[in-house]
Amino acid sequence: MNFSLGFKSVMGDSSSMENLEKQLICPICLEIFTKPVVILPCQHNLCRKCANDVFQASNPLWQNRGSVTVSTGGRFRCPSCRHEVVLDRHGVYGLQRNLLVENIIDIYKSKSTRPLLPKTEQQQLMCDQHEEEKINIYCLICETPTCSMCKVFGAHKDCEVAPLQVIFTRQKTELSDAISILVAGNDRIQALISQMENICRTVEENSRRQMQHISDKFDELYGILEERKRELIETISREQDQKLGHVRSLIRRHGDHLEMSVKLVETAIRSMEEPQMAVFLQSAKEVFKKITDTAKASNTERPEAGYESMAHFIINTENVADMLRGINFQTGKGGEDSVDESPEVLSTSPGQSGESERC
Repeated sequence: MNFSLGFKSVMGDSSSMENLEKQLICPICLEIFTKPVVILPCQHNLCRKCANDVFQASNPLWQNRGSVTVSTGGRFRCPSCRHEVVLDRHGVYGLQRNLLVENIIDIYKSKSTRPLLPKTEQQQLMCDQHEEEKINIYCLICETPTCSMCKVFGAHKDCEVAPLQVIFTRQKTELSDAISILVAGNDRIQALISQMENICRTVEENSRRQMQHISDKFDELYGILEERKRELIETISREQDQKLGHVRSLIRRHGDHLEMSVKLVETAIRSMEEPQMAVFLQSAKEVFKKITDTAKASNTERPEAGYESMAHFIINTENVADMLRGINFQTGKGGEDSVDESPEVLSTSPGQSGESERC
């Protein structure tokens, strides 16, 4: 009774529970001892069923059919310390039960909050080599589930093993952790994809803005060229009007003089036809004076040679054309930021500007 009370403080500590559970594990089946529990002369404990299975496997001539024993005994090697024990004709049934350990197991099961697997679930998988043995341990070397008999006498006798439930819990935890890591990695990848999608949208927006900026710059250049073309064409038109006005005024003046001369010739011809000498002489004198005055007033003014040429209206656009062809993006110390800040892509020297104005 006092022993049961002494375990109350231990049962409340999870680490103590784990340590206690380790002490209650059978070295053959690697599970908590099942009643009855026998104690070997070397003071190690075993499930009697596990000990009997091992004993019968190592002593095939020994059999116990009910109360009839057919044998003189046999040898049994402790699975914990490898100490060899000589058993009498009762075999494992002649070993003493460890009632203390059985009481500890009862108290542990009544106090433990850990869920125990149903008996049917524990015995669900059976060993292929030992049909009556359930698969309850895991070979750490071969990485395969197996049974206790395979560990003691079978293919895994030299391997390191662990309880199947422990490996199951461990690998399930590791898989859960791996899933968590993978999910976290997927979240990071998804965040990276979202970030790159935002970058794509930003690139498209910045590209549209820069293309509009370039279009505005070239529209500005087109406007400057159109304005300058209009001014130069107006200059040519003004000189054309001046020259045409001057020449046309000369044409009108010479035309008037020609008309007057034609009329004077007609008058002189009529005077020549006058039969009366006295009348002829009176009229001829006046006609002759008009002819003399008209001849003196004759004006042969004409435009100078090359007056009609407009060849002096020539502009040299080779430098400007080369400069326009050389328009490119400029990056300053700010890198791409300087392009966003309306970079100057075209400039003219003072000499070129003055030459354009003179044209």
